[in-house]
Amino acid sequence: MSPITDVLTGAPYRDLALAAVALTALGVYYYLTHLKRKDMPPGPPPAPFVGNRHQLPKLKPWRKFAEWNATYGPVVSIYLGKTPVIVLGTAQAAWDLLEKRSNIYSSRPRFIMAQEILSDNRRGLMMPNNAEWRKWRKVLNTGFHNRAADTYKPIQSLESKRLMLDMHQKPEKFETNLQRYAASVVVSVTYGRRIENLNEWIIRENDAAMDYLTSVNIPGKYAVESFPILLKLPRWMQIFRKEAEERKAKDIELYTHLVNDVKTKMMDGSCKPCLVKELVDAGEEKTGLDELALAYACSTPFGAGIETTSATLLTMILALVHHPEVLRKAQEELDRVIGPDRMPTFEDYDSLPYIRATCNEALRWRPVAVLGGTPHAVTEDDWYNGMFIPAGSTVFANLDGIMRDPVMFPDPDNFLPERFLTTTDPRLKDFDLPFGFGRRICPGRHLASNSIFLLAARIMWGFNISPVPGQPLPDIWDYTDGFNSKPKPFMCVIRPRSDKVRKIVEIEAESAKEALEAWSW
Repeated sequence: MSPITDVLTGAPYRDLALAAVALTALGVYYYLTHLKRKDMPPGPPPAPFVGNRHQLPKLKPWRKFAEWNATYGPVVSIYLGKTPVIVLGTAQAAWDLLEKRSNIYSSRPRFIMAQEILSDNRRGLMMPNNAEWRKWRKVLNTGFHNRAADTYKPIQSLESKRLMLDMHQKPEKFETNLQRYAASVVVSVTYGRRIENLNEWIIRENDAAMDYLTSVNIPGKYAVESFPILLKLPRWMQIFRKEAEERKAKDIELYTHLVNDVKTKMMDGSCKPCLVKELVDAGEEKTGLDELALAYACSTPFGAGIETTSATLLTMILALVHHPEVLRKAQEELDRVIGPDRMPTFEDYDSLPYIRATCNEALRWRPVAVLGGTPHAVTEDDWYNGMFIPAGSTVFANLDGIMRDPVMFPDPDNFLPERFLTTTDPRLKDFDLPFGFGRRICPGRHLASNSIFLLAARIMWGFNISPVPGQPLPDIWDYTDGFNSKPKPFMCVIRPRSDKVRKIVEIEAESAKEALEAWSW
């Protein structure tokens, strides 16, 4: 070893050399970040290597997104690790990019925890824009497009009659009643069987699956999402995998069990019309889905449809507790159009504009998919209003902020159904905004919208909803933290409006009982 080598390998010089390497790497990082950032949308300055990850709370990150949009503008950029993230804070920006440019904004970012580890890349909601996703999209759109959703109205009406009886007999369990309705409708149209109560095994397992999925799918929660190099660690050191892989085994057991149940019913000729039956009859050659892919595809409405419908109705009830004037106006319309002698039906849709407006306002006031659903990804470099959006960026249409944009929704924190009656914006007449954008819009939106309308109309026709006497009003901001957000449990008083209404509720529930038995296994 030469004297020069001896000097350079001495501890002080070695430390200086390492420091020089680190400073050089830091300088390169800042230089490359600056090159990208100088034309990108404005946003909070990122820290070296971690970006803005340290600034993003693990709970309710959508509120931080809304703060940044209020500070920096309708289009904001941040970094999670080395991944650029674009946050859209207005509907116009979301429509301009995710719909008008859907050819390059319809892919998905990489989901290491939720898609790769938990789901073996089988969940269509998280698939990139590829051939497998297009198969999944075709299958779901076929099963739930507008005309197909109309065929499910009979079971929705029957189940809503059972719900009305539950709301009369067990008003204190209104949240459970709504969840049971939503579960039964979704399972009926997907698997051809109804749900009698939420204690059934398939409901408990689905709830556990969805709770876990939404809990791991929050941006910034897991370091491996920002630093995929952690996947190179020895398997035993990847402690983030264990729980997800245990949940995956349970998911596969649940989804395949449900499909096999349908196949058994098909063999003895007792299976009701449903999505799984339609896909099994079509066969793998036509759908392009193997057995496990089919099981995962059919789990999509089962997983997503239950919480979105029930959570929206919970928000509506919470709003009515705080806004008795809305309930009064709704009941005035119902009394004028429907009267006290029958329940509202789907045929009354066009005649109940205030009810429709109340449904839209519940969807706007507290959107369930607060982050706009699963984020999009850009597949090509793009420019928008002079701002550079690099390929590979993750894009959030932050519905929490979009729905409280004071330009589109004046006085946004107030619950005002009238805004949908007076608007001249044609895009708010058919209010698809809560269901996503472009090619990634929710395929089950027609089914969900039909349920929300019918339940809202029947509940407000049949019941008075009021605060609990002597107790403070429930907190209108106390919502859950998951990817889908809903009101935390609250109390209110729900009573039939009259003895006549009570009798009609009981008669209609009894008349629906025999028809519902045909959907029971």
